[in-house]
Amino acid sequence: MTIVLPAARSSAEARLYVELQPCDCGEARFAPQVEVVALADGDLATRYHGTCPSCGAEREFLMRLPAEPGPATGSSYGGFSYGGPEPSQLIDPGQWLAAADRYADLVPADSAVLDPAQLRRATAALSRAVAALDEVRKFIPADADQVPVDAFTSDTGRRLHRREPDRFRRDRLTALRDTYAGLLHGDDTSNDRVDT
Repeated sequence: MTIVLPAARSSAEARLYVELQPCDCGEARFAPQVEVVALADGDLATRYHGTCPSCGAEREFLMRLPAEPGPATGSSYGGFSYGGPEPSQLIDPGQWLAAADRYADLVPADSAVLDPAQLRRATAALSRAVAALDEVRKFIPADADQVPVDAFTSDTGRRLHRREPDRFRRDRLTALRDTYAGLLHGDDTSNDRVDT
């Protein structure tokens, strides 16, 4: 049985969702083919499909395309963003924060010794970390100071929230995001790695 997932707001969000879903055998690597398909109800979906490189299982993800693509918002660094102003329906705030951590970990502590190719990779990783933090903040209601507990829908998200609930406060998310954004701008005020 094929399950059709909610709409992905962008191809970047859809690709990250697929990356976050390991095969049943535990393999995280997956290089899917991508195509747009028509669903039985007439909607369009993006289909990610292929074979697990470890166990050979066929894998497939179908994500509806939004009826009307909204304007991309979020990180303005290099124009990279995961989606519009609404919170993701595919990825929960804990998964977004884990992704931001993973991208930030790819950035060497001393960028002064990077060659141009390494600097481009570090900049791309940091831009994605900033955009992922923007996504976490979209789950915080305007009248609240942290992500509500019911926003965590994945095992990864619930575990991270139970372990470190304070990381989902607006002030901490904003401070971390601003630090990463400052690094992208080359601010000298943040030479040390940030404690996430």
